[in-house]
Amino acid sequence: MSAELTDPFAQEQVFPTDLPPKYYLEYFNYVLAFVRKRYAHILHESELEFLDNYESLSEDAQCLFIRFSNRSKSFFRTNSLSYSEIEDMPAVLTELLERDFIETLCEAHESRFGEVIDLFTKPELLEVTKLLEPDVMPSKSIKKPDLVRWLLHEYDFGVLCEVLGEMEPVVKVSFEAEVMLMKFLFFGNRYADMTEFVVRDLGHVRFQSFDEQYLSIQFDTRKDADDTLMVSLMKETFDVIKQDLPPEEIYDWFMNWQAASGTGLSHKALPSFNSFILKVSAWLERKKMLSQALTIYQLTNDAPARERRVRLLYNLGEIDEALALCEEISESPQNADERFFSLDFYEKIKNKKARTVKRTTQALKAAEAIEVPISYRFRVEFGAIAYYQEQGYNAFFSENEPWRALFGLLFWDIIYDTNVQTIHNPLQRIPSDFFLPDFYFKRSEQLKERLAAAHSREIIDELVTQTFTDKYGITNVLVPWYDGALEKVLTLTSLLSPEKIHKIMLEMALNLRENTRGFPDLLVWNDDDYAFIEIKSPTDHLSSRQLHWQHFFAEHGVQSRIVRVNWIKEDISLI
Repeated sequence: MSAELTDPFAQEQVFPTDLPPKYYLEYFNYVLAFVRKRYAHILHESELEFLDNYESLSEDAQCLFIRFSNRSKSFFRTNSLSYSEIEDMPAVLTELLERDFIETLCEAHESRFGEVIDLFTKPELLEVTKLLEPDVMPSKSIKKPDLVRWLLHEYDFGVLCEVLGEMEPVVKVSFEAEVMLMKFLFFGNRYADMTEFVVRDLGHVRFQSFDEQYLSIQFDTRKDADDTLMVSLMKETFDVIKQDLPPEEIYDWFMNWQAASGTGLSHKALPSFNSFILKVSAWLERKKMLSQALTIYQLTNDAPARERRVRLLYNLGEIDEALALCEEISESPQNADERFFSLDFYEKIKNKKARTVKRTTQALKAAEAIEVPISYRFRVEFGAIAYYQEQGYNAFFSENEPWRALFGLLFWDIIYDTNVQTIHNPLQRIPSDFFLPDFYFKRSEQLKERLAAAHSREIIDELVTQTFTDKYGITNVLVPWYDGALEKVLTLTSLLSPEKIHKIMLEMALNLRENTRGFPDLLVWNDDDYAFIEIKSPTDHLSSRQLHWQHFFAEHGVQSRIVRVNWIKEDISLI
């Protein structure tokens, strides 16, 4: 089959209610051709040979191989295979076996016997014991795990393979590592999979369209790809082994791997590695392994590692080190959590107070209060909206959504600009640097130029309205698509000056992961006044991100405040 790289689904189309029988064949072949065209220079000879051999298979053999490869398991019972689009299953199985794309169950698979056993039911395994030695069969009431252990204790793996094979042939799909690599190079991660094609072509998701000649490669070198994939696989391994191994062994496992492979990682793999560090150390901290957690936290400065290190140092009696790290954080906080934590905790240590009032708590206590009927107890924002509407205000939920939508609509083409070289495949939902500091640094000039051009409310409104119309329904992590979404955005722009909007948009751009959250809950306004309001029930807490935006708005003249709710009982006689 030709490996020519064409995307037959790129043009505008009417979405089908179902897909043709061999839809997955076209998707898989497209992925392989895409990877060959862009990454041939980093593929090993054995991987290029795999691509050549795959292309020489018959179409039905390709289909069955893809069916196997797209499943989460590796072993299959051949008698139960049934795919209507594959006409001669025995012939296809023979072809795959002769071409080494599958292999029969054998002693080489002993380490994965658990996967094989999962293919068989307990009654079938009891039948195996009957075939082996009818006189020593275990009780029928035995549980399957115990039965499996008994079989492995009593019989060699080779004998069990032979008997299972007589019951029904079992095969294992080959080239798992090669297929995994092809998909990883295409998607750039381990969480996206071939279902992305399906949801696109069924119309469940509309992707931003790109001219493929301008897509950039995500991994410049083999080391970039290998290191990033390795970290992803280690994360998956951790999620499995932490269920069974004690924390001490998990710590040793991580440190041994980090010493052997985690140093000298490719720059491309570092964001994933840093998130892995945070994941393992947080788990060890929850397991009360404080010294070990501290050791691993020290491998990164990504938030919240420094905050956790301060807390652990303090709990371990390393007061001077905790103070020094607090000062370091306060000088260059990465986000609002670090900023307010460093100030609060430094004060706690320095004043030797057992209990200090955090700045978020101080701000909440100083806030004004309104009275809302207790019937709104579990929907406090609705109660607050009703309160302000009774005062003659218009009001709606403004928490994060309209701000995110304004950013996404105002900068849509800049976000998805292929010239920035962060768009790597046609099914990409967000640029690869979207939640990294690189997002702003790579686009700062473009962002500032756009804001300079959008120097009036009229221009801003025209830009966001036109983008909303042109891009309606296309997936964008920042922009929701429903009736009224654009109206909320235009309400923001009608109340704020372009200069204030510019300041807020740039603040968001500096850290999209953190600064697209924490906006006040409500927007209330009338002909003369407006305010963004953070609503808090008596049991709510104020977050650092929420306090950050209160400070930022105050600094730039945006009307915003925190409002506490006091519950009042309704007069039943008036209801």
